[in-house]
Order: sequence, then C-alpha cells, then structure tokens
Amino acid sequence: MTVPGAWYLVLAAILFGIGATGLLVRRNVLIMFMCVELMLNAVSLTFVTFARMLNDIGGQASVFFILVVAAAEVVVGLGIIVAIFRRRPEATADDLHMLKG
Repeated sequence: MTVPGAWYLVLAAILFGIGATGLLVRRNVLIMFMCVELMLNAVSLTFVTFARMLNDIGGQASVFFILVVAAAEVVVGLGIIVAIFRRRPEATADDLHMLKG
C-alpha cells in the first residue's frame, strides 16, 4: 500500500502556504528566514513527488542542487542576521538600513 502522489502535492502546497504566510506576516528576521527554508522544502517535496510519479531522476537531482543552495543561503543569511542582532538585539526586518556602509 503506497501513498498517492496527490497527497504529497497537497502537503507541499500546505507547507508552501504556511511559509509564504509566515514570510509576509512576521517581522522577525529569524522567523522569516525559517519560512523561506520551509518554502524551499515544500518545493523539494514537489520535485521528488513528480520524479517518483514520472519515474525520472531529474527531480531528485534538482533537489540535490536546492539543498546545496539552501546550505549556502543558511551560511550567508545567518552570518548577516547574527551581525545585525549583535548591533541591535531588537532589530526587525524593517531595520535593513543598518546594512548601509
């Protein structure tokens, strides 16, 4: 007994919706960062689902590259976020003018 592919697509759509809502509603930079990661995982789930449904390895190869880009994003993004929070612990996403040199 296997789970139909449509269920995975519905789960991916729900995860993407939660991530998009969190990105638009919240002002905390860390929460926004986690929402972007949640959206990337939802897209990865969609690629893997279509790869399984079509018996193609291309979707899984795309997920590998998405994970590599997400890891690089985490390194750079968290570095910037930590630098901002060291200067002002109560910083929000509206305080991006602090990045000007």
